[in-house]
Amino acid sequence: MRKPIVAGNWKMNKTANEAETLVKDIVSAVADVSGVEVVVCPPFTALDRVSRVLEGARIRLGGQNMHWEANGAYTGEVSAQMLLTCGCEYVILGHSERRTFFGETNATVNKRLKASLAAGLNPIVCVGETLEERKTEVTEKVIRKQVTGAFEGLAVGDAQKVVLAYEPVWAIGTGLTATPEQAEAVHAFVRQVLGQIYSTDAAGVVRIQYGGSVKPENAVDLFSRPNIDGGLIGGAALEADSFAAIVKAAL
Repeated sequence: MRKPIVAGNWKMNKTANEAETLVKDIVSAVADVSGVEVVVCPPFTALDRVSRVLEGARIRLGGQNMHWEANGAYTGEVSAQMLLTCGCEYVILGHSERRTFFGETNATVNKRLKASLAAGLNPIVCVGETLEERKTEVTEKVIRKQVTGAFEGLAVGDAQKVVLAYEPVWAIGTGLTATPEQAEAVHAFVRQVLGQIYSTDAAGVVRIQYGGSVKPENAVDLFSRPNIDGGLIGGAALEADSFAAIVKAAL
């Protein structure tokens, strides 16, 4: 059985003070939840403060990105070790906003993925198609390229440690959501691609989240699908009650 995982991607929201308040509320709201792995991913500036709040809690901490080099002249970047010393166990890689606005490619996702695993972080790797790509019916081609590019050169043991997040770009922050049937179809395809790279058994171990305007109202239906193992939550993760409701929907 794959343990569901629900991660909150706070993006560029919340000062350190605001983040501390929010995470305290989240800890309280999901205190009785034990069947779901819960992760919060605040901005870098709030990681240390949030980490202190999470001491002794079941909630895990994650970063929103990392560089593949351990150190050096990379202004504005952070390394895996920097995340680890802030208390992070997870890191989001290849989010569509990183691809769209900051030049992320399948090749750089692959480099970041290998570096995160080597450092002992648990990567959440994002894949997804744009609205134009869905309209022109190339979703599977795009997803296959993203998955194979991210996992290139990765041994099966490392591959099984990766969490994948299918996030249709057209559904991120737009209020649009893939139907549960659409989401399940792509999740099943992602697992099929992993099975072709490795094996059906190995692919069956990998957790695949759905992201893209997940709300308490649609979470139960999405998470009930056989290949959807939780969610990567954006806007709804910025409010403790809505995030907690989504976490509980994954039980």
